[in-house]
Amino acid sequence: MNESIITVENLVKRYKDLIALDHFNLEVKEGEIFGLLGPNGSGKSTTINCILGLLKYDKGDIQVFGQKMKPDSYDLKANIGVIMQNVAVFKELTVYENVDYFCGLYIKDKALRKQYVNEAIDFVSLNDFRKFYPKKLSGGLLRRLNIACGIAHKPSLIFMDEPTVAVDPQSRNSILEGIQRLNKEGATIVYTSHYMEEVEQICTKIAIMDKGKNLAIGTADQLKAMIQNTETVHIETLNLSKEVENKLSGLSHLYKQSYNDRILKLYFNGGDNNLLSTLKILEDNHVRFGRVYSELPTLNDVFLEITGTELRDKEA
Repeated sequence: MNESIITVENLVKRYKDLIALDHFNLEVKEGEIFGLLGPNGSGKSTTINCILGLLKYDKGDIQVFGQKMKPDSYDLKANIGVIMQNVAVFKELTVYENVDYFCGLYIKDKALRKQYVNEAIDFVSLNDFRKFYPKKLSGGLLRRLNIACGIAHKPSLIFMDEPTVAVDPQSRNSILEGIQRLNKEGATIVYTSHYMEEVEQICTKIAIMDKGKNLAIGTADQLKAMIQNTETVHIETLNLSKEVENKLSGLSHLYKQSYNDRILKLYFNGGDNNLLSTLKILEDNHVRFGRVYSELPTLNDVFLEITGTELRDKEA
């Protein structure tokens, strides 16, 4: 059984009248890619900063590697890598010099440090940019440099706070693939994001956060199994009579339906042939329709059912 790498119990953090973390609990086990999913302002970054001993908190207990984390727990922090949301590199140093500096904070042996620096630069595919200064790099390349600086000393626990914000799709895919490679090489990773698709793609366990609380936790499949919805059918149709709507409401496993802006949505909580059954009713009643598709539940559906608000809506 994998050991607990991080244990957070009953954590409370206040900023005057704002409760940023409200009796928050968390357990991250060795070998996990643990995703903290939630809208901006839900408490994800505050959680990480408290775990790292960078923020004082009002109540609770935090242990990392089985030991209490304190601001001066340098022995614990030496085995942790941190990639924060804001790129933190030195503009006066080249790519190589930046990675070398951050690696040198932990690795004093020059030969070993050189090996680690070269491996980190190669890992994020920045070999062609070793002598470039940060101002010459695109946003995506800067993110990769930021990651190289955080992982060069080969930590066994890595925190990544929104590492793909404002990067191009190619860099985003490269970063996500890199995270999975780090995990396969033995690193435990805590990954925060408000991008559902990313979290679902790479995380082995997920906590859904909102307003400083941990609302649900599990694998993506376990989270989806917590909600009523198993399938949503979408159909474009110009005219849908009340008579046909009433016939559709008799479909097996249908628990909700809506018709707005020429889009019919049918929500099911089971069944194997919902789309076929729906189309048969429309065809039998001579209803013309356009685009048709069936959608399995997403993490946004989980968030919506738990909070009453779509995660996408809360990004604005």
